Amino acid sequence: MSSDPFRRRRRSTHAALAAHGEAWVWLTGGCLALALAMIIGLLGYIVSEGVATFWPKPLESIELADGRRVLGEETERDKAPNGSGRRLIRTANFELTGKHFEWFADGEVKAMTRLAEATVVERLEGGRFHGFPSRLLHGGEVIAAGSEEAWRAFGEHHPFVRRRWRQAWRIDKVDRGVLQRKLRAARLAVVRAELAGGPESPARAAAVEAEKGVAAAVEAEERALDGRTAELRAGNEGWGLEFTTAAGETVLLPLAEIVRAWQPNRLSLRERLGVYVSRWGEFLGDDPREANSAGGVFPAIWGTIAMTLIMALLVAPFGVLAALYLREYASRGPLTAAVRIAINNLAGVPSIVYGAFGLGFFCYVLGGSIDELLFRPALVADGQPTFGTGGLLWASLTLALLTLPVVIVATEEALSAVPNSMREGSYACGASKWQTIRRIVLPRALPGIMTGLILAMARGAGEVAPLMLVGVKKLALDLPIDGTFPFVHPEREFMHLAYLIYDVGFQSPNSQAAKPMVFTITFLLVAIIGLLNVAAIWIRGRLRRRYVSQQF
Repeated sequence: MSSDPFRRRRRSTHAALAAHGEAWVWLTGGCLALALAMIIGLLGYIVSEGVATFWPKPLESIELADGRRVLGEETERDKAPNGSGRRLIRTANFELTGKHFEWFADGEVKAMTRLAEATVVERLEGGRFHGFPSRLLHGGEVIAAGSEEAWRAFGEHHPFVRRRWRQAWRIDKVDRGVLQRKLRAARLAVVRAELAGGPESPARAAAVEAEKGVAAAVEAEERALDGRTAELRAGNEGWGLEFTTAAGETVLLPLAEIVRAWQPNRLSLRERLGVYVSRWGEFLGDDPREANSAGGVFPAIWGTIAMTLIMALLVAPFGVLAALYLREYASRGPLTAAVRIAINNLAGVPSIVYGAFGLGFFCYVLGGSIDELLFRPALVADGQPTFGTGGLLWASLTLALLTLPVVIVATEEALSAVPNSMREGSYACGASKWQTIRRIVLPRALPGIMTGLILAMARGAGEVAPLMLVGVKKLALDLPIDGTFPFVHPEREFMHLAYLIYDVGFQSPNSQAAKPMVFTITFLLVAIIGLLNVAAIWIRGRLRRRYVSQQF
């Protein structure tokens, strides 16, 4: 064996790639590419399914081998290895068939045609209806007969019926609610006077008289509202569109119960876009119906955005102050190390534990104490707590506690990235420690602090388990605010998009109809979180350009 040192040196220059680390570079790069592909694929699937939910699909008139006829949308197809398959058809007309969807094997289908007069009807209750319009009626009088004439007359009269229905709905939801709040405020004034001066005090007697005046005024306004709603509903009474189903049955649908109707097989592209935009507008701006599987999700959108923003406003100061103390003031020692370990461990605590803590401490202890001190008249009058139950404020505080470790760790890293030379230069110029932190350290750490806040918002907006205990509700049409002070409205509980996904996907009585809604709500939640994060990233970019000469 040769002992030539030059030969040994030549062998070392041609060593394996692993010795130089190239293999690990390829491995890490491949893992990154795989992770990005998985994320993009998941988001792409959610977007494709969510965006397509409201696009009007054609209606198929299906003739079966046994002689039956059905009318519906084809929503899914299965293919067996032997070439046979089956179709999932949304047949609707639940009150007639007892089914919303039905599977048909290819061998059962004799013929499929698309008839121009086939109509889809979305109703306030009962789910969808599929049929062929035959007559438009008003109080037993035939306004239009025949498919074409009845459909044309429906297009003329339905907008007016729908407008009257909305006016009556607004009176019941908004105007009557205002009157009830006036009456409740007068009743609370009586209880407050009784608690302050006793049942025989002059103040209570004056409050009772004031309550009688308010009650009389409210009663008069209620009668006026009753007359107005009776007039509106009388205008809608008797209007109905008669349909013939594919099976030959005749059904009369009241026009006031019809949200919208369209004939998908004769729609042009522009008309399809009109239906699509109309359904999206209802989804984003209206209240839910049909056990949250139809209608809109505006209360859930409002609740999600409000809770996320309030959570961010609460977690930011506590997280920054805690990180400032640990980094800038606390001396290094076992106690500080234990606190840091505890903060890191808190990040791994299951979220349901935070929910149980929020329910016990925020709702029952803190909220109950606030009720006893400030809202005892309401507790005595109604027997219902104001702050001593779940609500938007306690949900935001609970999620702020959950995301606090993320903000503390990110803020500490941002503070440590500020060069010590800048601190020393500030001290040399005669600045105090707080002046140095406020004018030198914090401005340059703001981009890193914003990064932690972005991560906290992304995590908090998607949490479900804690919210189930501290304020989220299956159906809460009244927003948890009023005109005096936020979070004091009697309906303090709120709806949330993440909980709505769980409710629609797993609690809906019509799981097949709820499936596309799950994707749409998921897409909306991802979009809202993305918009909030984009806004925070834009703010972080401006702060970085203003304060930081180099990124960290």
